[in-house]
Amino acid sequence: MSERTLAIIKPDAVKKDAIGDIIKMYEGAGLRPVAIRMMRMPKPTAEGFYAVHKARPFFDSLTTFMASGPVVVLVLEGKDAIKRHRDLMGATDPAKAVAGTIRKAHGTNIEYNAVHGSDSPETARFEIGYFFPEMDLVAR
Repeated sequence: MSERTLAIIKPDAVKKDAIGDIIKMYEGAGLRPVAIRMMRMPKPTAEGFYAVHKARPFFDSLTTFMASGPVVVLVLEGKDAIKRHRDLMGATDPAKAVAGTIRKAHGTNIEYNAVHGSDSPETARFEIGYFFPEMDLVAR
């Protein structure tokens, strides 16, 4: 079944000029971009997006990092998009990620790990709506 998921190419990967390579990896895995936006994420926007982690010790450093430079926010569509995207991202810690994953190729450490992806259909709905009104999503 076709579904949608949110992906974010984080500031570290944007700074490394990895945007094109990461999008190519998405497309190679059958995940089609149906919305894409490059933006700066102000810290309050990052705090709202990651509010689920507010009580976690890494919340401030994560939101500061996400506000530190441009990001690319995408909606990806495809069969089992959430699971396929999470598999393609690789382990949160790039040192533990397997070869061929985005984080192995472009991540630096557990915090600077190149990409974000939704972890469930409910999360995907919230995350997609956070950045893209329905009218911005293109049917392909």
